Amino acid sequence: MKAVVCDRYGPPEVQRLEEVERPVPKEDEVLVKIHATTVTRTDCGIRSAKPFLIRFFFGLRRPRQRILGTEMAGEVEAVGAGVSQFTVGDLVFGSTSAFRTGAHAEFICLQESAPLAHKPAGITFEEAAAVTDGAVLALMCLEAARLRKGQRILVYGASGAIGTAGVQLARHFEAGVTAVCNTKNVELVRSLGADTVIDYAHEDFTKNGDTYDVIFDAVGKHSFSRCRNSLTRGGAYVATDGFQNLFLALWTSVIGDKKVLFPIPPHYTKKTVLFIKDLIEAGKFRAVIDRSYPLEDVVEATKYVESQQKTGNVVLTINGGQAR
Repeated sequence: MKAVVCDRYGPPEVQRLEEVERPVPKEDEVLVKIHATTVTRTDCGIRSAKPFLIRFFFGLRRPRQRILGTEMAGEVEAVGAGVSQFTVGDLVFGSTSAFRTGAHAEFICLQESAPLAHKPAGITFEEAAAVTDGAVLALMCLEAARLRKGQRILVYGASGAIGTAGVQLARHFEAGVTAVCNTKNVELVRSLGADTVIDYAHEDFTKNGDTYDVIFDAVGKHSFSRCRNSLTRGGAYVATDGFQNLFLALWTSVIGDKKVLFPIPPHYTKKTVLFIKDLIEAGKFRAVIDRSYPLEDVVEATKYVESQQKTGNVVLTINGGQAR
């Protein structure tokens, strides 16, 4: 099969398309023929080994897993003898488990218990591939903050993959949502359910006097110290990046009335994927896709993700995506 392989850490160009052996499903595994996958910030961090701590999970000197990619959509090609939830021909979507990759390929084997579910009705493979990573990470952060009805949340970086998911999930939890994004995405973010949208090019939310129960930094570009005065008493700053926030989370758990939350590791579970599927089918959640590239253009797709200009998700199609 064709796959994008990466044998060393480095810039986007270390990735290359190569013929590799197709995996064979074990007794409890499903072989998925992938029609669409994505390039995420997670993929870029693993490939570049930034921050350095990534090497402790994925290989000190070189990547232990040669094929990147964590989310996908496709159809079941084969199943192991012990599999009961899926049959050949089923259309599926989901992601790999935490600390595992392999979706930048034509096929992948996943355990039946993996974060995998039947594809939601009425959406394409591209759309199905572009929901799980951002939604899983956003949901993990909102659950850590115990976001509930009537609270006020600010989502910073609301037009990215995690941010667009965060806005929609916060709306589902019936919180009052303020979203911060750039000028070109104001209307998009408003359409996702934000009550108020702040264009950071024209307004600094930390200086307008408003306060929030939760500030969710979905892009890792702010800091607790900068956001502190914009939190209510007992409020929480939730971070997705920056390992300094791990130490701040420990510190603020015992000192002060405003907390830093840095939930790790990611909770990639079947329960979460099924929850996302239900929201999609109820019309309460949708994928936001910026661009789609064929798998062979993975280097260009990666460069675009690393430009920090993307809106929502960047998709890779395999064999034309074969949308059904």
